[in-house]
Amino acid sequence: MQDTTLSRADSALSLTGRPVISATGLFTPEESISNEELVESFNTYVDRFNAANADAIEAGEVTALEHSSVGFIEKASGIKSRHVMSKAPILDPDIMTPRWEERTNDEWSMMCEIGVTAAKKALERAGRKAEDVDAVLCAASNMERPYPAMAIEIQQALGIEGFGFDMNVACSSATFGIQTAADYVRSGNAKSVLVVNPEITSGHLNWRDRDSHFIFGDVATAILVEDSSIAPAQHWEILSTKLKTVFSNNIRNNFGFLNRAAPENAGNADKLFIQEGRKVFKEVVPMVAQMIIDEAERLQMAPATLRRLWLHQANAGMNRLIAHRVLGHEANDDESPTVLDTYGNTSSAGSIIAFHLNSEDLASGDTGLICSFGAGYSAGTVFVRKVG
Repeated sequence: MQDTTLSRADSALSLTGRPVISATGLFTPEESISNEELVESFNTYVDRFNAANADAIEAGEVTALEHSSVGFIEKASGIKSRHVMSKAPILDPDIMTPRWEERTNDEWSMMCEIGVTAAKKALERAGRKAEDVDAVLCAASNMERPYPAMAIEIQQALGIEGFGFDMNVACSSATFGIQTAADYVRSGNAKSVLVVNPEITSGHLNWRDRDSHFIFGDVATAILVEDSSIAPAQHWEILSTKLKTVFSNNIRNNFGFLNRAAPENAGNADKLFIQEGRKVFKEVVPMVAQMIIDEAERLQMAPATLRRLWLHQANAGMNRLIAHRVLGHEANDDESPTVLDTYGNTSSAGSIIAFHLNSEDLASGDTGLICSFGAGYSAGTVFVRKVG
């Protein structure tokens, strides 16, 4: 592997202000839950609930719960399995949430642990040492705690000087993080920035909700954004970044420290992930497709010439329609690869997983798009060109 390590003094003199993606890293939990396993657990819970509330259901006081099915899940989302940090408790009809021992303040947190694993892999692929990095951004949809920042803990665990801070833009956190990192490079305030996306989404999913119990999975990704002058020979030039937010209640999570002010509502369903899926589909698809097309035109690039789309991995139908509007035809797996079937929706990490696993085969000069969209609404595009 090429050694691209530079001293801080040397690298400062050679900064160009042109950001690139030098490498990415991926951590995947060992455990995975298939749709078949998930449905068996969920339907057992449903049968127990309906049996325990039979009289109230008969009297019209309680609504009977419906079974889920493998066919329903795959038709609604395209998801076939998902990786998780804690499988057995999720599948236990008496628990149906992840479980693990709380760590002491002297131990690395779980988000830190998996984020560091992904970050080390990105650094290794770039031939970079931790001391060469100037900043760490932890960009994820849910933080393990309000403070100290997860990014600072990851920074400490890696042995990085400089600074770090957390970002939360839900499913668009990674692309928002890439633009923020790229802006530091463009301005000359940093030469090397790690964007880390530890997503333990199983913790905010309502595993007892038929409409969403299949959606999320756990993972961690990392993106090393650097100045082109110090990048490894093979890298991805960042041609442009574009962000957009439009307020919407259609994807929401009301969990927070102020819940303790109204303890009677602390266990309500809205303290976990909730969404109006049909409204999200209808409103987000045209917004994101037009955003991509407009930015491509600003770059004087025909959208159809994009070699590959690494889209947010939330819903196969959404990706199919967005890709069709951008490319002008039904995209094949090579043009718009999916990891949704085996990873599920991993929030901000989804498009980065797709990029990480499906980018090595592109040729120098090929252009592509990393794109996210989700709660907020928030959307981000990162147009890239392969170099080397």
